[in-house]
Amino acid sequence: MPGHTDNTVVIDAPVDLVWEMTNDLENWPQLFSEYASVEVLDREGARTTFRLTMHPDENGKIWSWVSERTCDRKGLAVKARRVEPGPFEYMDIRWEYAEVPGGTSMRWIQDFAMKPTAPVDDEGMTNHINRNSRIQMELIRDKVEKRAGRKG
Repeated sequence: MPGHTDNTVVIDAPVDLVWEMTNDLENWPQLFSEYASVEVLDREGARTTFRLTMHPDENGKIWSWVSERTCDRKGLAVKARRVEPGPFEYMDIRWEYAEVPGGTSMRWIQDFAMKPTAPVDDEGMTNHINRNSRIQMELIRDKVEKRAGRKG
């Protein structure tokens, strides 16, 4: 059974600010705690191809891969996929934004399958992504709310 995660956070900020901050790829190392660097490789219209590099994991391994994002500003959605899937057979991500009471809802939906040679199976990665998504979404929420003047 392939992996699937679906996580949402409500951010007390206007949708335009949430969109702007979370789609500013070059600023991701300041927005996410897990990314050491982002290198934009190509931009064509709404599509961006980029390399993400993480901080070393608990074993000192540095993970890096190329992804592609296509932003639909009018539809308040982003589709992303790993071009270099690494330990994944595939990894597809959809970001959805919506104006809701209390601010902006930001939702991440991830569908993936791990390679048989990966260090973790689909269930293990599902648990990891769910745990880490909540951590990253809370960090992003706090940073966006601070920029919006909602937090000290």
